[in-house]
Amino acid sequence: MHYINTKQLYMTIEEKCIDTIRCLSIDAVEKANSGHPGAPMALAPAAFTLWMNHLRYNPRNPNWFNRDRFVLSNGHASMLQYAVLHLTGYDVSMEEIKRFRQLGSITAGHPEHGLTPGVETTTGPLGQGFMTAVGMAIAEAHLATIFNKEGSKIVDHYTYVFCSDGDLMEGASHEAASIAGHLGLGKLIYLYDNNHITIEGDTNLTYSDDVAKRFEAYHWHVQDIGDVANDINKISEAFDKAKEVTDKPSMIILRTHIGYGSPNKQDTSGVHGSPLGDKEVALTKKFYGWPEEPFFVPDDVKEYMGNAIAQGAQQEKNWNELLKEYSSKYPEQAILFDQYLKQDLPADWDKDIPVYKAGDGPKATRSVTTDVTTAITGKLPWLVGGSADLGESTSTMMKVSGYFGKEHYENRNMAWGVREHGMCAASLGMMVHGGVRPFASTYFCFTDYAKPAIRMSAIMEQPVIYVMTHDSIGLGEDGKTHQPIEQLITFRAMPHMVVIRPGDANEAAYAWRVAIMRKEGPTMLVLTRQKLPIFDTDKVASAEGLLKGGYILSKEQKGNSYAILIATGSEVQLILEAQKELMKGGIDVRVVSMPSWELFRKQDKAYKDEVLPRSITRRIAVEAAAPEGWHEWVGSDGEIIGMTDFGASAPAGDLFKHFGFTVENIVDKVKNMVSKS
Repeated sequence: MHYINTKQLYMTIEEKCIDTIRCLSIDAVEKANSGHPGAPMALAPAAFTLWMNHLRYNPRNPNWFNRDRFVLSNGHASMLQYAVLHLTGYDVSMEEIKRFRQLGSITAGHPEHGLTPGVETTTGPLGQGFMTAVGMAIAEAHLATIFNKEGSKIVDHYTYVFCSDGDLMEGASHEAASIAGHLGLGKLIYLYDNNHITIEGDTNLTYSDDVAKRFEAYHWHVQDIGDVANDINKISEAFDKAKEVTDKPSMIILRTHIGYGSPNKQDTSGVHGSPLGDKEVALTKKFYGWPEEPFFVPDDVKEYMGNAIAQGAQQEKNWNELLKEYSSKYPEQAILFDQYLKQDLPADWDKDIPVYKAGDGPKATRSVTTDVTTAITGKLPWLVGGSADLGESTSTMMKVSGYFGKEHYENRNMAWGVREHGMCAASLGMMVHGGVRPFASTYFCFTDYAKPAIRMSAIMEQPVIYVMTHDSIGLGEDGKTHQPIEQLITFRAMPHMVVIRPGDANEAAYAWRVAIMRKEGPTMLVLTRQKLPIFDTDKVASAEGLLKGGYILSKEQKGNSYAILIATGSEVQLILEAQKELMKGGIDVRVVSMPSWELFRKQDKAYKDEVLPRSITRRIAVEAAAPEGWHEWVGSDGEIIGMTDFGASAPAGDLFKHFGFTVENIVDKVKNMVSKS
């Protein structure tokens, strides 16, 4: 079908493109009978302006490094992004637009990293994209400071974000906005879709923030450009002004009208999260002067927006030429830049990681982090990280560098402040940006504040490293509020996550090896505050067994095991001592250290049966955490010594005794098992 009366209905091709974006969004939501048409209808002019006049990208190579990044934090408006990606030449076909929100499509309900070309990060829960984008801008600033030379800016791009009132209401966005302003991230530009509507109605029901003052207080550059959502010139001017401010992140507040053009639903919650319905679609398209045919794209719109293909190819070509010139002028820096992007591990990257001896005395597994980072940071210059105001306590301060800050973007230690959620989300943003490998650290119990962002890294299968200390009731006097109980099983239940709770310093060193080597998802190291004895490898197996998740730490002495004792973390020392006590009474048992269920599951059946023979059904698991899940390893006949309530405030030794984590209790349970069989 050819478009008719073009000159009469449209003064400009720009307006025609904008209504194409709107109507594709309307039609896709209508066909799916699910979705959010209102925000795409309102934001289409802003999206068109950004993509056609400001954003640098190559639809034919969505991942070229020096592209600008775009994050749709109000991810429910996903059809806005899919429509623009389709029209500008990304590999998002009309068939995929028609399959919006359907099984197996690349046009999911919320944008998903790795699924749709041109989507930089998965968004969904409001605020996540807002925070993740801050990490992208941090990574850009870090790499630009390290590598850019006068006249040779090989790292030079912006991070643009569309966000909503929901993003700003979520408390986590305050964390990210605060740190972004403090760091002066001038390449970070947000556009706030101020449409006054949420699911339950007008935002004045719950929300009366002065957004401009809020972000000015965070040291952002703020423009409130008012009710000009259809004025692409004024929107474009706002982006230009934002780019002129180089020492502050920018917030553009744009008053929009949700469901623009819908005669009966504009500016109502009825157009927020539901299809318009056949009658309202017809009326809306009549308002636009648009054919009723669904998924109609005029030829001149295809041609006009399709120019982005050639433009993007030229932009990437220009950058490649700049990089070639840079390589000629600064060959050593160019080689290093390539190392940052690829992050291949040198053959000897871990050779300086210490091997601890039993005679060295007890050592908290948290303190191993300092030793490991000291040993590897010179060989892995792209490793960056920090803590939520706990660097000294979590032992995560890297000696090779100072703190990352406004005047020192080159530094590798991140000081996140007391912002666990923002820290983990921004670390994810750094990871998806590329060029750095981040770790983030806090007390294990405080993952409750950070779990949504950690979950996003698992969904996206991004290898962020989480260093969580104070892993159990062993932290002692701070009490039940700080003692993690249910957190281990929470993260063990998370797909693509590998949780490792090492039992001594050498296991902790191997745990770090796993975390660095893993590329297919996040790794969480769960480490002790209290000092633990170092296992004597002259008497027990090497900690290298950790690489398989679980291993026989100490075999039965006479080759005829009565039972298997299994533990993780600080409790491994208890089952080793229990083995000695039981042997005094002629009861021979096997000791298995199982620091990572996920790694153990990946082993072949023969190995798992070797460690946990099916013939030995008398098994006891010991872990100072919730017992759920352990029956996978101890079987229906096994027993679990775990935590079925929260902890208490007392010295660690008193707590372990009080809650039954003693050699005596383990010995008694084994004897009872043996006597009953």
